[in-house]
Amino acid sequence: MLRVTRSGVALRWRKLRTLLVWGQQQKHAGFSGLSTPPPPAILVPHLFQSGTASCWKIDGRAVAQDIKDVIAKRVIQLRDQVGAVPGLAVVQVGHHKASDLYSRSKQLACDEVGIASFAAYLPATTPEDEVLELVNVLNADDRVHGILVQLPMPPHIQLDRVLRAVSLDKDVDGLHPINLGRLVLRGLHPTFIPCTPLGCLEILRRSRVQIENKHAVVIGCSNVVGLPTALLLQRQNATVTVIHEHTPNPAEATKRADIVVSATGVAQLVRGHWLKKGAVVLDVGTSAVQDTAADGGYRLIGDVCFEEAEFVASAITPVPGGVGPVTVAMVLSNTLQSALRFFGIATDTSDNSFTTDSHLILRCK
Repeated sequence: MLRVTRSGVALRWRKLRTLLVWGQQQKHAGFSGLSTPPPPAILVPHLFQSGTASCWKIDGRAVAQDIKDVIAKRVIQLRDQVGAVPGLAVVQVGHHKASDLYSRSKQLACDEVGIASFAAYLPATTPEDEVLELVNVLNADDRVHGILVQLPMPPHIQLDRVLRAVSLDKDVDGLHPINLGRLVLRGLHPTFIPCTPLGCLEILRRSRVQIENKHAVVIGCSNVVGLPTALLLQRQNATVTVIHEHTPNPAEATKRADIVVSATGVAQLVRGHWLKKGAVVLDVGTSAVQDTAADGGYRLIGDVCFEEAEFVASAITPVPGGVGPVTVAMVLSNTLQSALRFFGIATDTSDNSFTTDSHLILRCK
């Protein structure tokens, strides 16, 4: 059975012991956070209820679709050239609500671009040795060019052992300790970059946001999003501050940022008064809140209080429809790159329609 799933990691972070005060809302004039006027298909004017143009809302679905269109063409070219298509395999142990949501999106995305998807759904009681054995089988399977370990995993399984077992050549989520280590050390290049941070950089690039010489704040320091995002922004010559649960007065620290990336999973943690006027805001976190009027009885909201941030930011990603779809597209991109390497086909970096090679965003003077 061909199916796909993807890491549905729920980034859990204790709420900061900070009094969240409703700040005075101020309308933003212009979009100073953008280095040049944005492509209309990516950024769309967001209107206040009064109808007055405010910040630009970054359309993550449009960004993702552009990337997937290019990937689909290259998958066809690969199939015609070698008679095979890229393959993405997922290992999921147990069930998790967020994982199921990601599973559906990844399956549809793989089907859309022609990537073969394989999934192994194991009971939550599966012994760790059996999980490691499965990973080794996938490492040896030539049909599989990318392996994703679905997060979170049951507590009896040592995640580090499972991540280390994934072949570096198939670690399309970029979470192998060696890949993360190569991201830390300047002059070295990881085989793959974690997909959500890579998606954030792709959004900034396509939105023509200047990163170099800017001050960026990353809220959250997880190995999956916060840490690698901070490292990528540093590689783009931004000055980066990382906010975590022990940071005193996080609002004051965030307010100095030209670029804000929030990845905590704490609903509406970032309020309007946290933001510098004209800041570009990427909202990575997602939280499910009950809503009887919504499909399934719940809806997704982000780390950022959108209704307040829209009065201050120059551009912002919504939840849903922002960073999430681009993350999915980066999974597909990394899987395609892995397949091209496997078949000995050089990566074409002349096409700048999407980040064909993650090394393109690893420059650092």
